[in-house]
Amino acid sequence: MTVELTVPAQAGWPGLLLRPWAADDAEALAAEHQDPDMRRWLMSTLDGTAAAREWIDQQAQAWEGGLRYSFAVVERDAARPVGHVAVKRKTAGAPSAEIGYWTAAAVRGRGIAPLAVGAVTGWALGSGAGAPALSRLELLHAVPNTASCRVAVKSGFPLWGALEPHPPKFPHAGHIHVCEG
Repeated sequence: MTVELTVPAQAGWPGLLLRPWAADDAEALAAEHQDPDMRRWLMSTLDGTAAAREWIDQQAQAWEGGLRYSFAVVERDAARPVGHVAVKRKTAGAPSAEIGYWTAAAVRGRGIAPLAVGAVTGWALGSGAGAPALSRLELLHAVPNTASCRVAVKSGFPLWGALEPHPPKFPHAGHIHVCEG
């Protein structure tokens, strides 16, 4: 099932289309993964178009398996993705999941991340077409990533607790934000 979410344009905010990643997005996806700020915070990064194509294929398979719902974030007046939001379950059918996101350097600070995260949260915790009907979403980020903390709160995810660092994979202490439906 293909799910597309829309966020209407508002005063000072862009209209967005959130849709599954497509093979045609591979070049743009690979380019965005070269951003040093993004590479600093992501758990994994993509090096090159071939890796991006493989990642896009994996997202489609995970969607079909009910484990991961990945959305490309596209401004309504442009074709190139400017962000990503994903809902990730640890096991298929689990009532809770983690939500993660990133935005392209060119659009950071324009309010796209909270709009996109909010739209996907409403879908994931709701009962709309293709929604996983979750009861809880967790948003995790490293404490030094203050921009992610602001996005979490703006998206309706109040701070729930702190996480200890676990080097080398998680060298920083973290925050966990929770939204329940």
